[in-house]
Amino acid sequence: MTGAIVTTLSDGNSGLEAYVIVDTLVAGKAMGGVRMTPDVTPAELAGLARQMTRKLALADLPIGGAKGGIVSDLPPGEERDGRLRAFGTRMAPLLKGGIYVGSDQGIGYRDRGLIFEAAGYEVAKSGDTALLPCSWAELWERCSQITGFGIAEAITAARPPGAPASTAAVQGFGTVGRAAAVHLHARGHRVVAVSDRLGVISHPAGLPLPDLVAATDPTGVIDRAALPPGLTTGADPDRLLDVPADILVLAARSHAVDERDVPRISARLIAEGANDPSTPAALAAFEARGTTVLPGIVANAGGAIATGAVLTGHAQDAKDADALADALHQEVRDRIRAAHAAVSDRAAADGLSLPRAAARVSAERVAAREGAAREGAAREGAAAVPSP
Repeated sequence: MTGAIVTTLSDGNSGLEAYVIVDTLVAGKAMGGVRMTPDVTPAELAGLARQMTRKLALADLPIGGAKGGIVSDLPPGEERDGRLRAFGTRMAPLLKGGIYVGSDQGIGYRDRGLIFEAAGYEVAKSGDTALLPCSWAELWERCSQITGFGIAEAITAARPPGAPASTAAVQGFGTVGRAAAVHLHARGHRVVAVSDRLGVISHPAGLPLPDLVAATDPTGVIDRAALPPGLTTGADPDRLLDVPADILVLAARSHAVDERDVPRISARLIAEGANDPSTPAALAAFEARGTTVLPGIVANAGGAIATGAVLTGHAQDAKDADALADALHQEVRDRIRAAHAAVSDRAAADGLSLPRAAARVSAERVAAREGAAREGAAREGAAAVPSP
């Protein structure tokens, strides 16, 4: 089935106003994140659901794209929890019918747990039958960094084999940016600067990542008072773009970089950790000067790949939680590298930037799926017609 399906969910007691957009169903299933912001709209969600459809097609996973949104700016507390539970209650028929929604902007793993609990939904079980060797929460304790891991994999795939370690700067130190920094550091790269909403922290010899991670709260804000001496701090997050680095990870927000920022950026390899962190004009400027941009549809697909692999039965043989997490990291590694190879080949063949090649390849794969679905439906319809 193709074409956006819009569901509005509301509850007068809790003040819930929410939307779920299903862009495409594949074998009756779709998935995507649910975000909580004060100004989320169906139009915004429809675009993100379409992007998820293309991301999953590019990762070669047989599941469609969806997106949820809760209109709210409530702070943590009982009222916010009540709204999440109301969303879960009303989302229950969709969750149990094959429409999965997970964490996204403003929605963490704890929030997702409240939604699933209210819905009476368990990914790891079907009735009394265990589908996984552990609970969903136990699995994600082991996979909490998997999107950042995927970003590091995409960067590794984009660099020449055997290339020496480089310097890196990371815009945004939330779950994704923090994990990307950790995994780049583990691969020998010097992370020379990171930013959060309070500003920039940098050191040309490389930041002490374990200390930064230990000083970071769940919202991605780093406690400056808990940092070791000798680091440079600044109060303007935007100044991260001025820090010299070979690699730049954009993991803060959509449209964080526009064409006016491009001349300030020294990096020649940019990985999109957020969705659409560069404006179209910025992407054109990067392309004109020969900067390689790893599109988010490939680079930040780790969490979607891990979830999609479980929902489509690609990781069912693991004997315990650790083995399942290892298998999912391997799925992310293999699928991101395969997607990058397909996009790189198309870029070289058609003379395109990687973002434009990714858009073309993913659109073709979605069109092929939709065409196959229409043909299958037509055959089923013809078979159902009785012979005269």
